[in-house]
Amino acid sequence: MAKQGQSNNQGLEGLTAALKDASPAQKGLPPVHLWNPPFCGDLDMRIGSDGTWFYLGTPIGRPALVRLFSTILKREDGKHFLVTPVEKVGIRVDDAPFIAVEMRKERDDRGLLLCFRTNVDDWVACDSAHRLRFEAADDGGLTPYLQVRADLWAKVTRALYYDLVDMGEERVVDGRPMFGVESGGEFFAMADAEQVRGAL
Repeated sequence: MAKQGQSNNQGLEGLTAALKDASPAQKGLPPVHLWNPPFCGDLDMRIGSDGTWFYLGTPIGRPALVRLFSTILKREDGKHFLVTPVEKVGIRVDDAPFIAVEMRKERDDRGLLLCFRTNVDDWVACDSAHRLRFEAADDGGLTPYLQVRADLWAKVTRALYYDLVDMGEERVVDGRPMFGVESGGEFFAMADAEQVRGAL
């Protein structure tokens, strides 16, 4: 068991070193879409449903390290990986890899623009390239998700969901009255408007 733990730790340190070697002074996100290294197996790393990152079952307490790993996250065929130019390792994600924890309202030439901050301090503007989707929750309500980049999503907190509901409106979508929110010139439908009215 000790040997396996040591090997995993070396794998974690190797990921960090490989990423720093690849882009020691790079600003912005690494070009993970351009990296296609060999798959090196699964790492004992998990992102919990509340956005907490775990390594060997223990929460990673260094925000800077979590931030670093979040920049090399990639999703392929429904699975999540950490990718560097030299290796790709699989990790487990309980729900979505990010959490949207703050929202601010702005305006641009398209009108209202909702901007969300994730738990790793990325700001994402909700528009046609970064969409909102709403899924049925276990309690009968809805859980919103925001597309952060590529096929990576952030679960929107319950408090922000209520803010979205408060600012929601009805519009006809494909001949049906729908309840939803507008951002970046797009309308994101939450649910059938009649169902929403019946629940109020």
